[in-house]
Amino acid sequence: MNDTPEKPTAAKKAPAKRTTTKAPAKKTAAKKAPATKATTKAVAKKTTAKAAAAKAPAKKAPARKPESRTAVVRRARRINRELAELYPYAHPELDFTNSFELLVATVLSAQTTDMRVNQTTPRLFAVAPTPEDMAALPPEELEELIRPTGFFRAKTKSLLGLSAALRDRFGGEVPGRLEDLVTLPGVGRKTANVVLGNAFGVPGITVDTHFGRLARRFGWTTQEDADKVEADVAAIFPKSEWTMLSHRVVFHGRRVCHSRKPACGACPIAPLCPSYGEGETDPEKARKLLKYELGGQPGQRLKPPADYPGQPAPPMAPPAAAS
Repeated sequence: MNDTPEKPTAAKKAPAKRTTTKAPAKKTAAKKAPATKATTKAVAKKTTAKAAAAKAPAKKAPARKPESRTAVVRRARRINRELAELYPYAHPELDFTNSFELLVATVLSAQTTDMRVNQTTPRLFAVAPTPEDMAALPPEELEELIRPTGFFRAKTKSLLGLSAALRDRFGGEVPGRLEDLVTLPGVGRKTANVVLGNAFGVPGITVDTHFGRLARRFGWTTQEDADKVEADVAAIFPKSEWTMLSHRVVFHGRRVCHSRKPACGACPIAPLCPSYGEGETDPEKARKLLKYELGGQPGQRLKPPADYPGQPAPPMAPPAAAS
């Protein structure tokens, strides 16, 4: 039994002495070496090429040919005609029955919606229907009446100041001249133009955030300052169009051409707009972005004009009774 294990041991040692099995390994190593050098060179060339491309100046897209002044004016006036067909019922979206109510409502509309103002002013005008009445209100009472519109302390100061000025300098009447209106506390050109255009029939361009945004998107101006926007737009349109143009553009800005996500795919004047594509271009998705009457929602006025096609805004809920 001791002889049999020795033969297999001798058989196992014999292959270990051979050196021929190592040769293929060397050949394999020899073959891999040139491939590694070639790969390294290729990678180096690619890296060099990328570095050169990064240093090379990027090719600029061809600049769009600027429109002539005549082309800008023609396109702007066509947009106005299209907006007139789209919004034949365009109107000021603040509820008012006289020039004083419109003046007060416009001052209150800063940094809030017209709907919120319209929900707030019924209680205010029930207490203070005239400049004399409003000027006599204690500041704390006026603050509580207009609190829902926000920034109520600053607005209270403006309303008390302009009411006293109307009482003392204008016989309790709202003046019908821009140079007089802008002397009132809290009244700038925008507010003055709203009052002049809608209470006195004096044409004016109302440059609020919506109007300024669309005027730039339409290519009517490049200015950010409201007074400069007004001047640029006034030079494009006849004076007789200024008030209604303001309503149409603001209507479109609130309903379709929103600030963050304009509904480009549902915009009837998209073919005329140089900014088409800034918003949603898919028609179905764009239609879901429409607001107010175009989106099947209530408008901003509690008492809209008779030809308004949408629903009136809901009145504000009465304040909760103190427990």
